[in-house]
Amino acid sequence: MAMSVGGEGGDETPMSDINTTPLVDVMLVLLIIFLITVPVVIQTVPVALPKVRYEATTTKPENVSLSVRGGPGDTCEVYWGLQKVNAQELLERAAKKLEDEVKKAGGPEAITEENMPEAHIRGDVNTPYKCIGGAVFTMQRAGFARVGFISEPPPGGAVTRL
Repeated sequence: MAMSVGGEGGDETPMSDINTTPLVDVMLVLLIIFLITVPVVIQTVPVALPKVRYEATTTKPENVSLSVRGGPGDTCEVYWGLQKVNAQELLERAAKKLEDEVKKAGGPEAITEENMPEAHIRGDVNTPYKCIGGAVFTMQRAGFARVGFISEPPPGGAVTRL
């Protein structure tokens, strides 16, 4: 870092110009650093979200309709139809319902995909996951192989099939 003391005319006055070489060097280094680090920071992870589609449910008499909601004090309320049941009653009623449907169909060998009873669970947005998961687990434990969720169509009218 030298300082020029003289000029062409021979006067001994120092130069008042700023030496910009160190500034340019620092800016070039910062530019290179940002060019290298920005693509690393902006990398995204591709996430495949499920395609939601609305299909009208066909209600069969052998299907079980459950409504699940969060109750007071961090509890869960499960309704079989319109009757409130606890976890043990839900398990017993579901096992009995499945057993009756299997007998009505003519035994386990007569059960097919079409006549197998399903459990339909309805829960709103504010229902805790543990309540919905507990109902699904209880219905699977009772022997229901098909457990589905009842949802609302998207707001705004027409529904398109995917």
